Amino acid sequence: MRDWEDRRRGREFPSRADFTPFDLKYILGNLSLLDVDYNPLRFRYRIHASNLAKRMNKEMTKKSIDDIPVSDHAMRVRKHFSEVVRRRIPVVYKRGGGDSDFPDDHLPPDCEVLVLPLSSDGKTIDMLMSAMVWDVE
Repeated sequence: MRDWEDRRRGREFPSRADFTPFDLKYILGNLSLLDVDYNPLRFRYRIHASNLAKRMNKEMTKKSIDDIPVSDHAMRVRKHFSEVVRRRIPVVYKRGGGDSDFPDDHLPPDCEVLVLPLSSDGKTIDMLMSAMVWDVE
């Protein structure tokens, strides 16, 4: 999250252009980018994390979160992304290890999902960057 803070450079939100693949190489396989549409609020994967696609057995690139095959999981993802847009701040959900604030049987047992708001104009959230990490079993 500190990296996100540093890239704001006085703006409310950093933009996608503030991050290069080289900057994010340590997490690329676990990183998704989503477009945010309004009226109604919707989320579409621009890029779906390759490691997550393997775990889910479902490629979501260019698909809506409504296309997530398990409706309970889709609902929780929508809730997380909507919270980021509503609160206008990064939001992390954790599962396992005692501070399980994202109970979801469709996620690995010890995972953390961080969602960061991005904006091309510095004010309107038009993209989300989502990173999921988990302990290797």
